Amino acid sequence: MAGYPHITVPAGYARGALPVGISFLGTRFSDARLLGYACAFEQATHARKAPGYLPTLR
Repeated sequence: MAGYPHITVPAGYARGALPVGISFLGTRFSDARLLGYACAFEQATHARKAPGYLPTLR
């Protein structure tokens, strides 16, 4: 609404395995730079874990 790009990426887990995220906020029209920061953070930290799936219920 305000024109400022924002992105949140996984940053790891707190006690009790609760997921924690980190947010990046940019200036107007800095979308590409902000996506680059978020991508670099994810690649450097490897904090994202693929979700586990429950077996299908029948």
